[in-house]
Amino acid sequence: MGKTSLTEIVNKNTVNIDIVSTYDVLTMINNEDKKIAFAVEKCIPDITQAVDIIVKNFIQGGRLFYVGAGTSGRLGVLDASECPPTFNTSSGMVQGIIAGGDRALREAIEGAEDSEELALKDYEKYDICNNDTVVAISASGNAKYVTTFLKIAKMKKCNTIAISSNKNAAMKEFADCFIFTDTGEEAICGSTRMKAGTAQKMVLNMLSTAAMVKIGKTYHNLMIDVNPTNVKLKRRAVTIVSEIAGCNSAEAERVLNENGYKIKHAILYIMYGLSFKEADSLLVRHNGVIRKVFEELDKK
Repeated sequence: MGKTSLTEIVNKNTVNIDIVSTYDVLTMINNEDKKIAFAVEKCIPDITQAVDIIVKNFIQGGRLFYVGAGTSGRLGVLDASECPPTFNTSSGMVQGIIAGGDRALREAIEGAEDSEELALKDYEKYDICNNDTVVAISASGNAKYVTTFLKIAKMKKCNTIAISSNKNAAMKEFADCFIFTDTGEEAICGSTRMKAGTAQKMVLNMLSTAAMVKIGKTYHNLMIDVNPTNVKLKRRAVTIVSEIAGCNSAEAERVLNENGYKIKHAILYIMYGLSFKEADSLLVRHNGVIRKVFEELDKK
């Protein structure tokens, strides 16, 4: 087992948090929170390596799995669940696995974090192969479920990434890339849903967003692959088409309504007069990267 994490050590800056005013309680928490972004900033070289691993595997048809227990597991499930609406990915492309299953999203499951047997069972359930990427998330880096899952992935020749706020995390041994977010002592001793959890959320945002950018899921900083499943997202789709195709909102909305809100196809119709079939053929040829489609069309 790894050495004790700083997250389990008493924070001298907040030792009187239980006797100060509400304002001072919040100030103490906020002062600790200010340290998080700087801790993540120091990890950018390691996060870069992790993103490149994920992108390489995505290009080869691989998937991304986040694995965690408790707060860490919930954050992994959250990030995975945001990928389909944001980037129009399949439900299987990015998946979150939490010790104890879906029930653990809402309540603590006794013993799940410490179960090596459950880790093996879950690993087999998801049929993980060697072009998938497994990202293990654990503030302490010592949860047996997470460490065992990562160890199995490493043995099976998967690419492995670990995120922890403990530089001596046990799971570091099984990680191709180790991301150590040095968030230090928590405002409430051991409450890693706070600084450590926030750092994890930031890193996961960076991993998934940067990977999607690298495989062409954005054009400039626009969500070119957003899945318009509600009124807000449909309005966003209209704005995106208008911005890129240089047309007014009414024209963008008309074309999107006609083609079932296929953003890229709408852009290619308005800009180049391509039929749905023609646009689809070019997008398939260029793996959905519209910038490459533009490059081919502009050469003609």
